[in-house]
Amino acid sequence: MAMLSFEKKYRVRGGTLLGGDLFDFWVGPFYVGFFGITTLFFSFLGTALILWGAAMGPTWNLWQISIAPPDLSYGLRPAPLMAGGLWQLITICALGAFVSWAAREVEICRKLAMGYHVPAAFCVAIFAYFTLEVIRPVLMGAWGHGFPYGIYSHLDWVSNVGYQYLHFHYNPAHMLGVSFFFATTFALSLHGGLILSAANPGHGDVVKTPEHEDTFFKDIVGYSIGTLGIHRLGLFLALAAVLFSALCIVLSGPFWSRGWPEWWSWWLNMPIWRQ
Repeated sequence: MAMLSFEKKYRVRGGTLLGGDLFDFWVGPFYVGFFGITTLFFSFLGTALILWGAAMGPTWNLWQISIAPPDLSYGLRPAPLMAGGLWQLITICALGAFVSWAAREVEICRKLAMGYHVPAAFCVAIFAYFTLEVIRPVLMGAWGHGFPYGIYSHLDWVSNVGYQYLHFHYNPAHMLGVSFFFATTFALSLHGGLILSAANPGHGDVVKTPEHEDTFFKDIVGYSIGTLGIHRLGLFLALAAVLFSALCIVLSGPFWSRGWPEWWSWWLNMPIWRQ
C-alpha cells in the first residue's frame, strides 16, 4: 500500500506541545513541528562544532578524530573552548537534539491518539547517555570523567574504565544488564522465528493463525505469553538492559572505587561458609 493512501489518517491538526498551529506543519510525509526545528538546530550546530574541532586538531583521520572533555583540574567549571569547552557545548547540543526528538515523538503520538511507549523507550536511551556524560561526572566532581567524542578515543575510554575497576564484568549491575540484553535477543528471536514460520507455511498450506502460535509455545514450554504480551516482554527486557547498564556505570566511581571482584567478599564472608 502506498504511503499516500492512508496519509489522511495520520496527517491531522493538533497535538502540538508548543507553537500551536504556527509550527504544525509537514515536509513531505514527515511531521516537523517546533521540536523538529529544534532537533535540526541542535543537530547541525553540534555536527558543525565537531567538524570545527576536528579542523583544529592534528588529523582528519576519521578513526582518530577526538573531542576530549576538560581536564580533571577544571572540575565542573566551564572550560576554555579548545581545552574541553567544545566538548561541553557539543554535549549540550546532543542533549538538546535527543530531548527535542523525544518531544516530537510525543507530538506524533498525540496526533495519532496512541500510547507514549515509543518516546518513553527513547527517553531511557537518552537517560543512559545523560548518565555517562552528566550524572556520573557531576557525582565524581569533574566533567573530565565523561567519555570523549571519537571512535578510537571512545573505545580507549571504555577499556580504561574497565581496567580501572579490574574485572568490570564482576559489577552486579553489569551482569544484570548483559543478562537482559541476551534475554531480549533470545525472546525476540523466538518471536520472529515463530512469526516467519506461521506466515510462511509449506507449499500448499494455509497461513497459520495466532492460535497455532500459542499452541506451539504451550507445547514447547507449557505457556504462551500471547501476541501482545511478547511485545510487552520485549520492550521490558530491552529497557531493563539499558537501565541496568546505566546503573552499572554510575555505581563505578561515585559509589564503588575499588576493583569489582572485591565487592563479592560479602559472599565469601557469609557465616554459612564458616566451619
